[in-house]
Amino acid sequence: MRSIDILGIRTEAQSFQAAVATLLSWAEAGQRYVSTATAYTLVMGSQHPPISAALNEADMVTADGMPLVWLQRWSGVQGAERVYGPDLMLALCRESEQRGIRHYFYGGLPGVADTLSLVLQARYPKLVVAGVHSPAGDVLGEAPQQATVDMLNAAQADIIWIGLGSPKQDLWMHIYRNQLNAPLLIGVGAAFDFLSGVKPQAPRWMQRSGLEWLYRLIQEPQRLWKRYLIYNLWFVALLLGARLLPNRRKRRA
Repeated sequence: MRSIDILGIRTEAQSFQAAVATLLSWAEAGQRYVSTATAYTLVMGSQHPPISAALNEADMVTADGMPLVWLQRWSGVQGAERVYGPDLMLALCRESEQRGIRHYFYGGLPGVADTLSLVLQARYPKLVVAGVHSPAGDVLGEAPQQATVDMLNAAQADIIWIGLGSPKQDLWMHIYRNQLNAPLLIGVGAAFDFLSGVKPQAPRWMQRSGLEWLYRLIQEPQRLWKRYLIYNLWFVALLLGARLLPNRRKRRA
């Protein structure tokens, strides 16, 4: 695992299997949290210090989107792979069946976490689900809500999956991490919707070619047009600025 800085955010360049192995070990001991990041996540982090702090203080920031993987490879890590939230959830659920690792699903619209739990237990019959909860209203505040802390700690989970969407889930984990007993928190955004069947997932060929954003934009144009049409262009502009600025300074000198 090698860290690659993208727009001031430390991302981990690694293979998918290496990420799974690391997270399985973290689920057994420690107090860590993991962010799965896309270009949108990093743009938000580059513009908002609280989000930047939440990401840079995470124990792992994975390349959830292909543009980040390509940048990691261009930076010299040829073995870098996409560590995509839905795939990560499936892999950890599968690998943890025989280990007795306890999973909690926190997030999604009402009923989504319940459906997700049923889908995963049907797929992995020995999966241990410690609990589910779909929070209502605003879950962020300056301090953790004690009722939420008590509920999650009472479940005695090893992994708490957070499906609040990025960057809200990253801020949430940053706020709650030190109050929770679970060894590992993982923010996986839309994985709750995709794996529960609430929303369709892009075909594999679109995921591999970096076109998942187009598929999602077609599915939800009103909700996602700004994220993909504006923030993706902003991401490219910020990258170009970060790469060209040092050269400009040299020429002026």
